[in-house]
Amino acid sequence: MRVLLTGGAGFIGSHVADALLDRGYETLIVDDLSSGRRENLPEGAEFRPLDIRDGDGVQAVFREFRPDVVCHQAAQTSVAISTREPLRDADINVLGSIRLLDAARDVGARIVFASTGGAIYGEVPEDQAADEQWLPKPVSPYACSKYAFENYLHGYRAEHGVQATILRYANVYGPRQDPHGEAGVVAIFARRLKDGEPIRINARRALGDDGCVRDYISVRDVVRANLLAIDGKLEPMVMNVGTGIGTSTGTLARELHKTMSSRSEIGHGARRPGDLERSVLRPHPDLAQGLVPLAEGLRETAAWFAR
Repeated sequence: MRVLLTGGAGFIGSHVADALLDRGYETLIVDDLSSGRRENLPEGAEFRPLDIRDGDGVQAVFREFRPDVVCHQAAQTSVAISTREPLRDADINVLGSIRLLDAARDVGARIVFASTGGAIYGEVPEDQAADEQWLPKPVSPYACSKYAFENYLHGYRAEHGVQATILRYANVYGPRQDPHGEAGVVAIFARRLKDGEPIRINARRALGDDGCVRDYISVRDVVRANLLAIDGKLEPMVMNVGTGIGTSTGTLARELHKTMSSRSEIGHGARRPGDLERSVLRPHPDLAQGLVPLAEGLRETAAWFAR
């Protein structure tokens, strides 16, 4: 199996890279290191520094490596940044991805695409969880760009026979997540709690409430979903990768605070632009078994930050 992995120096991508190399798959990692870190790359991994918006560079890498599967994790991932810079978000997440799609079509590669379930469905009402049959209602430019590329995948499948699996992630957390960006509240909280700095719960509806509700999924579960898709063991084209359990930002903050035995203060802030109030996914049945409990995943994440 020859796998071309985009974003392999990033948080999720580097965990996928570890798993692919452990299986002995011939793996080429592509990353422009704009947010990924070179130290995340597995030892001995084949790596090409490349921006997916570089069409000529992408075509050259595909012609040389000729992958069987493209695992596409590279993206602009911040909802807040997409709201401020929608053109940049679309340039990376739509146009860059189409360049990869054209190159994959030319060499006959399948695609596994990291999409978003946490943002694509819009607001999910209380006591409900969005499944794959829900009509997407993207609100942020980030969600719009992810959904746009999903539709390109459907179109290329119909027109060119390109096979694809779309994995709609809930809110992914775990070791190696960047605590210095604007995405990834678990990482942001863990870093600040470790350093004794205050953390803030951004409002859901009113200043001082318990914050937004999210479906937190361990990166270990996300890696498992990617491996099943890469191996061709998942039948549906679109699949949710989540837990079906909603957790408020306040609950998350208090659980992580306790786990890390921190003395940091917990405060409150205003709602962030583009944030949904509630997002919970119903995991696809093929991916719903043996999920990492949140408490266990937070302990793993806290231990990594402590190191």
